[in-house]
Amino acid sequence: MKTRFLIIASLLTFSFANAQQIEAEEEMNSAKGITFQKGDMFIEGSIKISTGGDLDYYGFSPKFGYLLNDKFAVGGKLNYASSELESTNTKTNVFGIGGFARYYFLELDKKRFKAYAEAGLGFGSNKTEIANVEDTDNSITADITVGLNYFVTKNIAVTFTLANVLSYNSVSPEDGPSSNTFELNINLFENIFDQPQFGLLYRF
Repeated sequence: MKTRFLIIASLLTFSFANAQQIEAEEEMNSAKGITFQKGDMFIEGSIKISTGGDLDYYGFSPKFGYLLNDKFAVGGKLNYASSELESTNTKTNVFGIGGFARYYFLELDKKRFKAYAEAGLGFGSNKTEIANVEDTDNSITADITVGLNYFVTKNIAVTFTLANVLSYNSVSPEDGPSSNTFELNINLFENIFDQPQFGLLYRF
């Protein structure tokens, strides 16, 4: 009786494990052939937390996108970051809002891999506190980036921001002159995976 019970339990365990494996494989296969359509939407973003040592940092960058067709998407984005540098007693809080336009120009691995170029425009407010002395400035940013989505299921993708090709930043402090910076980083393509940024995308 005991032997029969063990055999039945073993068969049930094997059947359950096999079913779970088949379900996982089907979910992975469902990501193949993913094609965007007009009206598709997605939420994308990343969280960065760094603690210990001299610098504590927290950043959150969500995006919402809407597909105009199978190649073009437009949307809005938010950005929040907070950091504290103990050695200089400097605290910084950054809040930004903006919009973006994205173009998907390459599909590989049965359309699971989708590369894109994205142009963004944003407005931000930066508050810096050094030894209890506060300073606030406003900024305008514009950039062009290159990245990719890799779909692990039909709805979830890993996002990689590979290169910031062009960037412009204009800062207007409350006290002091404004400053403008412009960068063109074509040479990043020599080592495009040097410092990628990671996030997640959910398509619905």
